[in-house]
Amino acid sequence: MKSTSRLFRFKDWLFDPPVTGHPATAIMRFMAGGVFLSEGIMKFVFANQGVGRFTKLGFPLPDLTASFVGGLEVVGGCLLIAGLLTRAIAIPFVVEMLVAILATKISLYLGTSPLPLPPAPPRTGMWAVLHESRSDWAQLLTSLYLIIVGPGRWSLDARLHRQRASAVGVATRDPHLATGSTGVTVTASRGVREAG
Repeated sequence: MKSTSRLFRFKDWLFDPPVTGHPATAIMRFMAGGVFLSEGIMKFVFANQGVGRFTKLGFPLPDLTASFVGGLEVVGGCLLIAGLLTRAIAIPFVVEMLVAILATKISLYLGTSPLPLPPAPPRTGMWAVLHESRSDWAQLLTSLYLIIVGPGRWSLDARLHRQRASAVGVATRDPHLATGSTGVTVTASRGVREAG
């Protein structure tokens, strides 16, 4: 019984994120989603960015892995831009960026990277890692931000939330709490519950 309750709470947290965040949150979604989308497309268009890179890094089944990651980035990038299933897609992006940093930056620091070293100094060591990981950190931290604060008001998640609230006959003038004549209370981030 308790595990079922936890599962429902996790499902609500994952698929019903807060949607009252500042509209400027869309800028963060567009930045992260746009980079993931373009990087995903490049994994299919350029072999050195897709299967070739995964082969050099020693990933198992590099064809399949590159296609999976590329597909995740294309679909997930579009979802982030739209603000749909924001938390659900930001979580695998956090995992992906952690794997990318660990798989590429440790060997760059040590000077043993199977990938081409940067064309100009710094080529190895701490400064090379800091310089070459700037996009990784931006993507990682933006994905974490979206997990924490949600997609913001200008998102499909927020629109769907408003539609669900309307479907149960609830006036949603106050984005934080709305109570309708049906005796139902809808909170902006937690769905529908009985009024007390």
